[in-house]
Amino acid sequence: MPASNFSCGCKCSVNIKNLGVRRGSQVILHDVNLSAHHGEILALIGRNGAGKTTLLKAIMGRIPHTGTVEFFNPKGERIQNPRIGYVPQHLAFDRSTPVTVADLFCANCGRLPVWLGHRKAQLARAEQMLRKVGLVNQLDKKLGSLSGGELQRVLLAFALDPMPDMLLLDEPVSAVDRLGTGLFYELVTSLRSEYHMPVLLVSHDLGHVKRYATAAAFIDRTVIMRNTVDKVLNNPEVRETFGLDIVGV
Repeated sequence: MPASNFSCGCKCSVNIKNLGVRRGSQVILHDVNLSAHHGEILALIGRNGAGKTTLLKAIMGRIPHTGTVEFFNPKGERIQNPRIGYVPQHLAFDRSTPVTVADLFCANCGRLPVWLGHRKAQLARAEQMLRKVGLVNQLDKKLGSLSGGELQRVLLAFALDPMPDMLLLDEPVSAVDRLGTGLFYELVTSLRSEYHMPVLLVSHDLGHVKRYATAAAFIDRTVIMRNTVDKVLNNPEVRETFGLDIVGV
C-alpha cells in the first residue's frame, strides 16, 4: 500500500447473525447476534471457555460456522473481502530462531525467500510501520530477543500492513508489563481515532476494558448482553462471573 494511503479512513462495520460453532457434538457458540460499528472499541468479556477467541476466528473465516458474518462500509454497502488485522495473545515460536523483525515483515510482502535478502523498499516499508507503533532501529533484532511489549507492538505493526478495515485483539497484553500495556493500548486508541476502524478486544482485565473500550459484550457461548461498558460491568451476572462484588473494579 502506498504511503499516501495512510491518511485515508479505513472503515467498516460487522454484523453477525445467528452464528454457531460446533466441535463434534460440543456446542462452542450458538445463536450469536452481535454488531461492531465504525470507530468502536468493543470489548468481548466472559469466563474462560466462553467462546470469545472462537468468535474472533469465525469472524476471520478461519473455522466453519453457521449463521452469517457480514461487513459493510459507511454507506451501508456490503464489503466482500475486508482486510482484517489480528494480534494474538502470544506468538508461539522458538526463541532461539535466527529470524529477525525484518524477516517477518519482508516474508509477508515479498515472494522471494527471506534468506536471499531484503529489498530496500521492503525494509523502508517495515521501518515505516514499526515507527507507527513507536519502535525504531528494531529491524535487525531477532524476534526471540524482544521483550513482551516490543513483540506485541511488532505484531500490531504487522497486523496493520496493509491497513485493515477491522482490528481483532485477542488478549494482546497478557504477557506484557504495565508500561508496555499502557503503550500498546494508547497506540490502539490512537489508531481507532485516526482510521475509524472497529476494534474487537478480548480481555480478562476489566480495568483495561473500563479505560479503553467504548462498548462491551458479555459472552457465554452466546451474547448475554451488549451495552455501554458501565452497564455491562454492573450487570449482576457479569459481577458474579468476575467476582466484582468481592474485589470491585
